[in-house]
Amino acid sequence: MDLKIEGVKVEGGPAWGNTLGVPSVKDFGRTVSDFIPEKYVQEYNERPIESGLAPDETTEIPIIDFSLLVKGDEAELNKLDYACKEWGFLQIINHGVAEDVIGNMKAATASFFDLPVDEKNKYAMGDSVEGYGHLFVLSEEQKLDWADSLFIITRPEEQRNMKKWPITLPGFKEAVEEYSIGMKRVTEELLAKLSLLLGIEKNGLEKRHVVMRHSMRIIYYPPCPKPELVLGFPHSDPGSISLLLQSDDVVGLQIKHKGRWVPVTPIPNALIINIGDVLESWSNGLYKSIDHRAVTNSKIARMSIATFIQPADEAKMGPAKTIIQDRPKLYKDDIKYIDYMRNFLAMKLRGKVHTNFLKLENEY
Repeated sequence: MDLKIEGVKVEGGPAWGNTLGVPSVKDFGRTVSDFIPEKYVQEYNERPIESGLAPDETTEIPIIDFSLLVKGDEAELNKLDYACKEWGFLQIINHGVAEDVIGNMKAATASFFDLPVDEKNKYAMGDSVEGYGHLFVLSEEQKLDWADSLFIITRPEEQRNMKKWPITLPGFKEAVEEYSIGMKRVTEELLAKLSLLLGIEKNGLEKRHVVMRHSMRIIYYPPCPKPELVLGFPHSDPGSISLLLQSDDVVGLQIKHKGRWVPVTPIPNALIINIGDVLESWSNGLYKSIDHRAVTNSKIARMSIATFIQPADEAKMGPAKTIIQDRPKLYKDDIKYIDYMRNFLAMKLRGKVHTNFLKLENEY
């Protein structure tokens, strides 16, 4: 089975980069039995192998009670600091986003991916990175993710491109709107606590964004007949923080911890939070972004809803002055976010190599 990547060039954001159009995995996957198209088969040394996995019983990312954290509970604050320094990942429970809001968002996601392919293609990436398709596809030879996705800007509202929203799908716009309100609140409360831990003013991290932009990547992972051959590309996220809602009943995420891949066990309705490259730079490396990857399985389709928090294009990278008063400066402070994003996209998804662009030369 030969799959051709359609030569659709997609200009990204304000000159972020470009990506190519690819086939829908869900739709061609209906005709796949045991054969995996070569474009989806990862190189041998990149495939998930048991020897590279950490033992489930001894490793688990920290879990934080968000309701206690926002009240200033010292134990939860210390746990947050530990999670950001040692893991770069955590799960939060009791975050206050109502179960019906989460349920409606999951239902809207399922409804979109259940649409006929011709209907989904009405929202295909065409003149921007927003819409239905794949990000970070830069060449015909590139390996592809076993997934389909819809990428939209949710905040600020004036930056939304409603042509890429399937607003004719009953309940979709309302579900995204309610869910994004919840993500905005959680983000603001979390950044306030991180500012406190880093020793800067309460809204210091929020201010550094200049304009705090929210984007959402809604992803569908079909069952794969040979999951051992495919997996997502290891990468860190280029924003400040990310908030992930994943399926409740199947492991779909692994993170790199002390050289081993750790499966993240889902907790129903919990949110997975991870540190992005921007916050690593702003914290002078105290908090580090971490490689992570998606994994597939042979029996169950799954979905994930990722919210990415990014600063304005003109926002400056580099550590806050208060952080480097008593420690060496490790990251450059003369790089704008738009320039970092151009570098990030040009590097494809190759682990954390792209973060060297942010570091002073003697730090990598």
